[in-house]
Amino acid sequence: MNPLNAFVIRYIRPIEMLGVLMRIFSFSLVSWLGEDSPFLFVWIFNTCDAVLLSWTSVLKKDNAYTLLNVFWIGVGLIGILRASGWI
Repeated sequence: MNPLNAFVIRYIRPIEMLGVLMRIFSFSLVSWLGEDSPFLFVWIFNTCDAVLLSWTSVLKKDNAYTLLNVFWIGVGLIGILRASGWI
């Protein structure tokens, strides 16, 4: 096993909690600020938490959670492209 995966496995619960708190924060920001939300920041932040949560779910071999979070990575990438004006 590579050292980075070993690190993630060793600290998997705090890393998952960080990802969940990041997701709560990003959706809360949009809820509180509405149209004044920094959408590009929110999409980047949300995509980062999806990467963290996907990584942990792959290591745990949790297929449903992996699918959900990989889906959010895709949604996040589209959101980043839209918020930055590329599409």
